[in-house]
Amino acid sequence: MTDGAGLPALVVDVGRCMPGRGAWLHPDPRCFELAERRRAFPRALRHAGTLDAAAVEAYLAAP
Repeated sequence: MTDGAGLPALVVDVGRCMPGRGAWLHPDPRCFELAERRRAFPRALRHAGTLDAAAVEAYLAAP
């Protein structure tokens, strides 16, 4: 998926039905922070460059 500026972005697939590659993440903000620090998302998704993870961060922050 892409963000509003057309840059690659991560999305949350709650229903697990979207096509393409995916990456599993524990629903814990600490796991998200660790994955971001280790640059795990681009590696897991085989993407060169950065990915906008705002949607995932917002999903984890919601109650």
